[in-house]
Amino acid sequence: MTFNNTADMMDVLPEAAQLYLSGQTLDEVECIVADLAGVARGKAMPGLKFARQSHFYLPNSIFFQTITGDWADVEGDDFTEPDMVLTPDWDTAMPAPWTADRTLQVIHNIDDQDGNPIPLSPRNVLKRVVALYNDRGWQPVVAPEMEFFLVAPNTDPAREIEPPMGRSGRRAAARQAYSMSAVDEYGPVIDDIYDFAEAQGLEIDGILQEGGAGQVELNLRHGDPVKLADEIFYFKRMIREAALRHDCYATFMAKPIAGEPGSAMHIHHSVTELATGKNIFSAADGSETPEFMHFISGLQRHLPSVVALIAPYVNSYRRYVRDFAAPINLDWGRDNRTTGLRVPVADAASRRIENRLPGMDCNPYLGVAASLACGLLGLQEKKEPTAERTDSAYDAEDNLPKGLGEALDLFRENTAMAEVLDPRFVKVYDAVKTLEHKEFLQVISPWEREHLLLNV
Repeated sequence: MTFNNTADMMDVLPEAAQLYLSGQTLDEVECIVADLAGVARGKAMPGLKFARQSHFYLPNSIFFQTITGDWADVEGDDFTEPDMVLTPDWDTAMPAPWTADRTLQVIHNIDDQDGNPIPLSPRNVLKRVVALYNDRGWQPVVAPEMEFFLVAPNTDPAREIEPPMGRSGRRAAARQAYSMSAVDEYGPVIDDIYDFAEAQGLEIDGILQEGGAGQVELNLRHGDPVKLADEIFYFKRMIREAALRHDCYATFMAKPIAGEPGSAMHIHHSVTELATGKNIFSAADGSETPEFMHFISGLQRHLPSVVALIAPYVNSYRRYVRDFAAPINLDWGRDNRTTGLRVPVADAASRRIENRLPGMDCNPYLGVAASLACGLLGLQEKKEPTAERTDSAYDAEDNLPKGLGEALDLFRENTAMAEVLDPRFVKVYDAVKTLEHKEFLQVISPWEREHLLLNV
């Protein structure tokens, strides 16, 4: 689809983008996709050039790159960097209201030169999983929660992270969960997040203070998995921009500050019938269905093999600490926040399961895809979960992978999961993360220099 000018393009844009451009000239368009880490990659171009072209190209090497900028070699893969074809998904066109000129962001679909979806694209991985549900007459529904820290500016990686300075002139304090005055300490950042979200047409269900110093939780409404993952992708960028306006950073690291809780991306799941819209987790009389138990069983049985997707960095495993507001196992329970899998209080129509394992550092497309894939395998296998946990799950055995290396071993061993996500994606992701882990093992930490240099 091409246009003679940007004015002709207006009718295909979402309402928020139309309002943003009303009476204004579109200066620039950022044509973006998410790489394996969830980093925005792409091209920026003048608005008129964007309107007049139907697609553009990027090499597939963007999916072979580690978080440090190195490239992974994949066994049996001839690394020739062929071009991928990127076409705009017009439903994702969204303002970038922090820019000096009128700029739109547009997420692009990614296909090969024969028109087939690129299996390495995280967004395509999620689309593939959703399609597997649709093939069975189901529609998965998700509601994500985003946790992140606002921190003081830090340009020296050797210096520890500090909480931000609040309006009172004191640094944000920890252990102030749900405190309104704690949120008010960095109110200007929150105000900009609200303003940017409104300009972008993004709906926020609520914002609250979490347990860490400067830690915020932002809740999104429930809906289509791809749309919600798109929104998280946009939200991460927008929140960073809002923080920079007020002399602080927003970080989505799983565990940025020692001694503080980590940041999660809890995902609430339900599944509806495509034909009727009914929640398959609830029977006509409002009781729990076998499918509800099967979904929980799938999460329990298969989540260990996708922890490498929902906890993708060495830092991610610092979050899974006993008695530290994060799960340490795959127990499940009703209204029990110590379990990795929690059944929230809800009526029959809203019955759902909350996966509390994903970290906020994961790629949102891959985090949601991994969790849905586990549930789908559970629905297919029709097995029962373990007994419900009614006491503290922190008293139970810690049975999650202890680090990225162990998680990658489990990831590459689960052939059933590979068939759901796509075997080629699994192979490339494993190679990229293995290289990242190898690079990390070459780094000598301050702890090692302090305690081992002269003592061993």
